[in-house]
Amino acid sequence: MKLLLDTHVLLWWLADAPQLSPVARETIADPDNVVYVSTVGVWEIVIKRGLGKLDIPDEWVECLTEEPFQRLQITWEHALEVGRLPDLHRDPFDRLLIAQSRVEDLVLATHDEIVPRYDVKTLRV
Repeated sequence: MKLLLDTHVLLWWLADAPQLSPVARETIADPDNVVYVSTVGVWEIVIKRGLGKLDIPDEWVECLTEEPFQRLQITWEHALEVGRLPDLHRDPFDRLLIAQSRVEDLVLATHDEIVPRYDVKTLRV
C-alpha cells in the first residue's frame, strides 16, 4: 500500500498518541507499505506552531527525519487538482492532501470526517 499521512496522523505517530488506532499503527509500521509525508503537513505544522496553535517540541523535525517516510513535494498537478475538487472542505491543507492523494493514487490516512466524502481512498484512523 502507498499511504499518505494527514497532519494529525503524522503528529499522533510522532507523539505515539493513543488517538492513533491499532490498525493505523500496524499499517504505518508495515515495511511492505510505502508511507509518504507531504510538504503540506510540514508546512501546516510550522504555520500552526508559529501562530501558537500547536505545542510541539523543538525536536519534531529530527524525529520526523528519523522515520523511514518518503517525502512528497507539491507539484503543479497537485495544485491544479485542488481546483477540480468539489467545495466540501474549507481547510486548504486538507484540500491539498486530498489532491495529492488523488493525483499520486495514494491512500490518505486521516481522522477527518469530511475527507471520505471526496473521491479518494482513505484509511480511517
